[in-house]
Amino acid sequence: MPALLAIAVLAAWEGVVRLNHIPPYVLPGPVLIAQTLWRDAPDLLAALIVTLRIALEALVIAVVGGLALAVLLVQSRWIERSVYPWLIALQVTPIVAIAPLIIIWVDDVSVALLICAAVVAFFPIVANATQGLNSVDAGLVDLFRLYRASRWQTLVLLRLPTALPYILGGVRISGGLALIGAIVAEFVAGTGGSESGLAYRILEAGYRLQIPRLFAALLLLSTAGVLMHAALAWVSRYLLRHR
Repeated sequence: MPALLAIAVLAAWEGVVRLNHIPPYVLPGPVLIAQTLWRDAPDLLAALIVTLRIALEALVIAVVGGLALAVLLVQSRWIERSVYPWLIALQVTPIVAIAPLIIIWVDDVSVALLICAAVVAFFPIVANATQGLNSVDAGLVDLFRLYRASRWQTLVLLRLPTALPYILGGVRISGGLALIGAIVAEFVAGTGGSESGLAYRILEAGYRLQIPRLFAALLLLSTAGVLMHAALAWVSRYLLRHR
């Protein structure tokens, strides 16, 4: 059904464009977008790889840093109450507002883009991991204390396995956010050259009124986001099934 619906929408879109003689710089048809994507694929795919590399590196940083901070937060209610409001403040601040500052403060543009994407992806992992680590059955915690288990043993053998579904849920959310953060940071940086990402190609196409190329870049970006989410969902199911 989804495929039939997509075919019907694309056919209607192409029909409206042709029947109304809409110029391609206003609204290109799906056929022209597909032809543009085929023609410009090497250029757009190279830019997509740059953006995906930033998003994946930011996701790894967010996962490692988020888990480490979550473990620290659950060690003490005082630490959690002191740090958590600052994390919420960082999360609700739009990345568009702080990205220019990060780009000014960090000389290397690639590092600045990575920081922006990691900031966007960071909070869901911290929030989910903290909730998961705190959701351990109090009776099991008491049992570990009774057998004089160390904090490290309680963390590795009890808290982390219990929190795994929460952590993986946060990773799935952060995967999409890392891609959004990379795109937003690239929009703000607006850097060109061989290391420019897909956001810059979208900006470039818009400035030159190459609307079919802009749509082709958006199609690539959407497809990459869907595939990234599907891959993270598959990894989550695999880990939960074999834990």
